[in-house]
Amino acid sequence: MPWSVTTQRTEQGELTIGGIAVASLADRFGTPLYVIDEEDLRGRARRIRGLFQEAYTRSRVVYAAKAYLSPTVAALLWEEGVGLDVVSGGELYVGQAGGVPPESMTFHGNNKSAAELAEAVAAGVGLIAIDNDREVDLLRRLTEGVSAPLRVLLRLNPGVDVATHAKMLTGALDSKFGVAVATGAAMATVDRIVSTPGLALVGYHAHVGSQVLDPGLVRRTIDSMLDLAASVRDRHGLVPEVLSPGGGFGVSDSADGDDASIEEWARNAADALHRGCASRGLPAPELVVEPGRAIIGPAGIAVYRVGARKEIPGARTYVSVDGGMGDNIRPSLYGARYTASIANRAPLGPLETVTIAGRFCESGDILIDEVALPRLEPEDLLAVPMAGAYCLAMASNYNLAPRPAVVGVRDGQVRLLRRRETYDDLVALDAPVPTR
Repeated sequence: MPWSVTTQRTEQGELTIGGIAVASLADRFGTPLYVIDEEDLRGRARRIRGLFQEAYTRSRVVYAAKAYLSPTVAALLWEEGVGLDVVSGGELYVGQAGGVPPESMTFHGNNKSAAELAEAVAAGVGLIAIDNDREVDLLRRLTEGVSAPLRVLLRLNPGVDVATHAKMLTGALDSKFGVAVATGAAMATVDRIVSTPGLALVGYHAHVGSQVLDPGLVRRTIDSMLDLAASVRDRHGLVPEVLSPGGGFGVSDSADGDDASIEEWARNAADALHRGCASRGLPAPELVVEPGRAIIGPAGIAVYRVGARKEIPGARTYVSVDGGMGDNIRPSLYGARYTASIANRAPLGPLETVTIAGRFCESGDILIDEVALPRLEPEDLLAVPMAGAYCLAMASNYNLAPRPAVVGVRDGQVRLLRRRETYDDLVALDAPVPTR
């Protein structure tokens, strides 16, 4: 089931998370509301880190901040020994605000600005993953005269096609990410990096896609990376200290899907590294993995309040809630499929199949296309699990709706992680109306 580990019901049927009734959270903080189960978040981080270190001793886990990041989330994960994979100056800033040392971060992105690279260099980010030749040129200027060269990875496009949504595919040849191995472009970029005094090429990165269910694909990815590494060794005498085959572990949004086996993924990665390095005469590098959704997705629950109901004979029944694509665009963007449950009372009575619609002015604002629930009444609370990843991270103020609050719960305690936006927030960045 997709619910977080502390989600349960009282004898009266109310849904609780972290020992706190969802209805009391909604009354106190309003809806829509996002709830982070801190016990679940910590447990998943510990488990994933443990699985990789058990399979391959020289493993390190960095959390893909793009899934969702706040200073508190960054701090919790760092307490569990998990660093950060950031893709912008903003994520770098928030990670530092959470107390994560920059040297434990990897900085990614397919079009980093000069300002962002300067921020990363000044902060002392541990690894910068170069994605293109322009970044080599920018970093050449930023590292002129440095006493110690900047440690960089080269992001490769390994040409590995995977079964996932087209908008989550990142490792096929036709991708905006990475430098293609098959075309020779990767080796050409290696030559540029090696000829730059301020840069030290210490390894390679690749990421073939998100929501990947086949743990065996990591073998193909690592083999492609090691082939290039061996060629670079022969050409320049450099062997990789770090190899990062990314993350993208598939996690089901609804109750009827399967999750990727991270344990199998770790074993496949370890075996591919041991065998691949031995056959090519390469030393075993550090393995860096980048889970995001697999850590925080199941730890997040969205809570909505039910509003209008429309029954269309021969078509469907729409039940509208007070959120939607403004806080979770994934159903519209990726066709993500969620489940839901009544939170404020026992889910009793005959079931009916309904469509959960959002409150935004788009026909495509459908949160759940079909779900079987007892009849929902206005003011009921609807809880949607698996809402921790890529929901608020991609939230907007469409229709000028304030974005929701986020709270963390654990052992009967609640803390506000992010307050609800106000109308004043909506105009805080706008220039004053000019006077005549």
